[in-house]
Amino acid sequence: MISLSPLNPSSHAIVIGAGLGGLASAMRLGAKGYRVTVLDKLDEVGGRGSSISQDGHRFDLGPTIITVPQVYEDLWRACGRDFKDDIDLRPMDPFYEVRWPDGSTFTARQDTAAMEAEVARLSPRDVKGYRKFLEDGRKRYVVGFEGMVAKPMHKLWDTLKVLPTFGVLRADRSILGLAKRRFKDERLRMAMSFHPLFIGGDPMHVTSMYALVGYLEKQFGVHYAMGGVQAIANAMGSVVRAQGGTVRLGVEVDEIEVKNGAVQGVRLVGGEQLIAPLVVSNADAGHTYSRLMRNHGRKRWTDAKLKRKRWSMGLFVWYFGTKGTRGKWADVGHHTITNAPRYEGLLKDIFIKGKLSDDMSLYIHRPSVTDPSVAPAGDDTFYVLSPVPHLGHETPVDWSKEMAVYKEKVAAEIDKTIPGFREHLSTEVVFTPEDFRDRYLSPNGSGFSLEPRILQSAWFRPHNISEEARGLFLVGAGTHPGAGVPGVVSSAEVLAKLVPDAVAVPDALKVAAE
Repeated sequence: MISLSPLNPSSHAIVIGAGLGGLASAMRLGAKGYRVTVLDKLDEVGGRGSSISQDGHRFDLGPTIITVPQVYEDLWRACGRDFKDDIDLRPMDPFYEVRWPDGSTFTARQDTAAMEAEVARLSPRDVKGYRKFLEDGRKRYVVGFEGMVAKPMHKLWDTLKVLPTFGVLRADRSILGLAKRRFKDERLRMAMSFHPLFIGGDPMHVTSMYALVGYLEKQFGVHYAMGGVQAIANAMGSVVRAQGGTVRLGVEVDEIEVKNGAVQGVRLVGGEQLIAPLVVSNADAGHTYSRLMRNHGRKRWTDAKLKRKRWSMGLFVWYFGTKGTRGKWADVGHHTITNAPRYEGLLKDIFIKGKLSDDMSLYIHRPSVTDPSVAPAGDDTFYVLSPVPHLGHETPVDWSKEMAVYKEKVAAEIDKTIPGFREHLSTEVVFTPEDFRDRYLSPNGSGFSLEPRILQSAWFRPHNISEEARGLFLVGAGTHPGAGVPGVVSSAEVLAKLVPDAVAVPDALKVAAE
């Protein structure tokens, strides 16, 4: 790879946002010979994968589950490094436990025989359906993950040519619809279809292609990075700096500057201008176009079009520490999912009606059972997430009025799994969709950008190479391939396939955009 002089302006690339997609992009660009400047408004790298340290506890604010380790290994390898030298990745066994109000449970593991035994324990007649569901996932993995995730999809033909296969796989059917065909037991239907919620999708409406997630878990396992996802982000930042790049924190980009249809650089809040012919936005695609490109005519991603899109749900997240509880609640492991009495009704309230429900399902993260560094000795660190409506519904939730009330409802639900936890509280932080809007500049306070419905995926999603300005590229949850850490990191691999080596920037960028 040719390394260019940092004085050569054509070798300069700006990355907006130090989230995992932005950092992965900076690493890829650095490996291609670019002098990279990464800009982020937060005081830590990681974006939604960053953390807060408070009273001796470290709260990882966003993703907690690591799947598909080869995505990270490939990224490090592209930079001439070994991922395993920087990150201690621990396999989870079991992956997680799902609990229902009637006291029944389902423990997800990697071993097929163990999974079949769990299915048989709940519903013996569904074992055959589980085997079929695994095969459903394998077929969708081959097409949807191996065939599309790390490939550019900005040309319509790239999507059109897979439609016949999508038809055969009945991609038009929802993941919940597929689960209903394979399982008679309502609990198993939930346990096999809830995964899109981790990337902002409504299981009643997102495509059955997401059956591939269960296959991914089985093939590659579920892992935890010691030090949390923040440790991965920190290591990525270190690689960027070692490549000669710069990471500037506490600075916010106000506008992407464009002249004669080509990117010129960015202007920061406060007026500082940075010049570069290549800008990669890891900001939410909605924010990129509606805010950062507000003074430039847009062909496709107009404000009106963005407003018509369906956005992922919001999140209510309660981070808290408990004192002297490390040996308490022995039945609560690293990952626990508790269910409300309703599944489909709750999904309708969250995604369709925009209604804050009295009942709720929760994801309870207890990393201290694996990683003692997250809490003081003998104490625990928890992260409890409840999916809620985003702020873009016709009558949005007023969190200034509802936060305290809803928190009490969440506390009552937590108490069923971690009885008496409030007696041990030592510190806490609460995020609502308003915090996602303000901290991450997320439109509608959505947790995962655009909802991953079939007509908001691949070519239909904001493209990695922007049609709005030459030299502008998008990475992260709001572009192809979508939300979730593997998808976000893979968007940088797509970027690397679209952007030429630094020595050829001016001409090749023009060709790539045409």
